Amino acid sequence: MNRLFTAFIVGAMVLGVLVGWVLNTALPAAEAAAWAGNLQIITDIFLRLIKMIIAPLVFTTLVAGIAHMGDASEVGRIGVKTIGWFIVASVVSLTLGLVMVHILQPGSGLNLALPTDGAAAAGVDVGKFTLREFVTHLVPASIFDAMARNEILQIVVFSVFVGTAVSAIDDKAPQVLAVVEQGAQIMLKVTGYVMKTAPFAIFAALAASIATKGIEVLFTYAKFVGGFYLSLGILWGLLILAGVVIVGPRILKLVAQIRAPTLLAFSTASSEAAYPRTLEELQKWGVSRKVASFVLPLGYSFNLDGSMMYCTFATLFIAQVYGIEMTVAQQFTMLGLLMVTSKGMAGVPRASLVVIAATLTYFDLPEAGIALILAVDHLLDMGRSATNVVGNSIASAVVAKWEKQIDVPAEEPTPARA
Repeated sequence: MNRLFTAFIVGAMVLGVLVGWVLNTALPAAEAAAWAGNLQIITDIFLRLIKMIIAPLVFTTLVAGIAHMGDASEVGRIGVKTIGWFIVASVVSLTLGLVMVHILQPGSGLNLALPTDGAAAAGVDVGKFTLREFVTHLVPASIFDAMARNEILQIVVFSVFVGTAVSAIDDKAPQVLAVVEQGAQIMLKVTGYVMKTAPFAIFAALAASIATKGIEVLFTYAKFVGGFYLSLGILWGLLILAGVVIVGPRILKLVAQIRAPTLLAFSTASSEAAYPRTLEELQKWGVSRKVASFVLPLGYSFNLDGSMMYCTFATLFIAQVYGIEMTVAQQFTMLGLLMVTSKGMAGVPRASLVVIAATLTYFDLPEAGIALILAVDHLLDMGRSATNVVGNSIASAVVAKWEKQIDVPAEEPTPARA
């Protein structure tokens, strides 16, 4: 069934590109835009369906998972291991972006017309991206408000408190726990229904994008786009290699199992769209429910590997376009700055662009550079979103391995112990 679903997704992607190309070449720009707007309705409905289930799914699975952990010390231990992995992955992602942009030099000799205004022209607001906003944003003023706005990080904070409180009660509040577990099962079933519509949303998203921007957008920034996707491929290789070293060769089966949610994230340019299916596949592979439901939501807030690599890659690309040389000290400072600011990307609209704009301002680089990458940002966001899914899946498997919380399905042979 999983292979058939993946085939439908791939078919929808190919058909979407073809239909978009036909609309773009056969119709006047205004009519193509009208068709794209109508197609976008399908994608918008699908993404709203995903947003509809995210909050209750995160809350119920996380509370149930923590409640079964036993005590606060176990929650703390898993939390420390999870954050430790996230920090290492962040350093690797940011550094790889820095190294690759120097090797490939995608912005060198690129003579593009410069816009007269800066970040405002790109619609990027960096005013709200401050340390105070980030820290206070962690804690919900109201859990109902957080759920209404799908603030995953705030829902995680509240769920950790509730789950820890349930586990601390002597009888573990069995009636409350039963309701939460049943709610999780219901939401997983609803997720299954929503996911059946994914190929239609993927077709509509790609067709609408190509219809309005034309297939030429794939070639205009070929060196920049190609270099970034090559860098993403190397990052995937490093993440999978780390997974093989820590978890074992069976991690390759996990990478194969998450191909459907990865393709879904790629084609919709939304990591959030892939969350429910990723959670399901992790548990099918063998990650215990309590680890998967704890690590994955945190990963969506703190472990956006593809987005972090894009921040260094795009910032230095803009510097290269303008012929600006950054000193080694400045580049190391940028790594440290992005290490902190990238953790505030969750819940911020057009997060990567906001972080990049803030970094440009900090180093007095032309903010107008944001407009240079805006044309292909959606295309690059597709790769970033898919990478985030892979990175968070491997992180979940690694933490489960450290916690001895991997259950090999009965139909699979148990690996021989050394």
